Amino acid sequence: MAHMFSFRWIRIAAIGATLALSTLPAQAQLICGGHSDLVAGLAQAFQQKQIGYGVVGQAAIVEVYVSASGTWTMLVTDVQGRSCIFATGDGWENTVAVTATAQGI
Repeated sequence: MAHMFSFRWIRIAAIGATLALSTLPAQAQLICGGHSDLVAGLAQAFQQKQIGYGVVGQAAIVEVYVSASGTWTMLVTDVQGRSCIFATGDGWENTVAVTATAQGI
């Protein structure tokens, strides 16, 4: 049951990502390249560092990079090693520390 549940959410996320990408303006493009090159670029241009990652089944790894000023980037790397910047934004808030403090951890 848990195995089916996780695949269900992966499909929902993939559909949502496809819909979100299809609404981007024509000039918007995914930026893809070598993992180390993209990570170095994020560090140099935006002072972003990795704060976490997650595995998407056997298909990809999703990483989140954040700067002290709150800019963030989501990087997705597939099993062939191709990395793409999937999303970027401003105003990142780290709620993990708040949650841990609130629970007395």
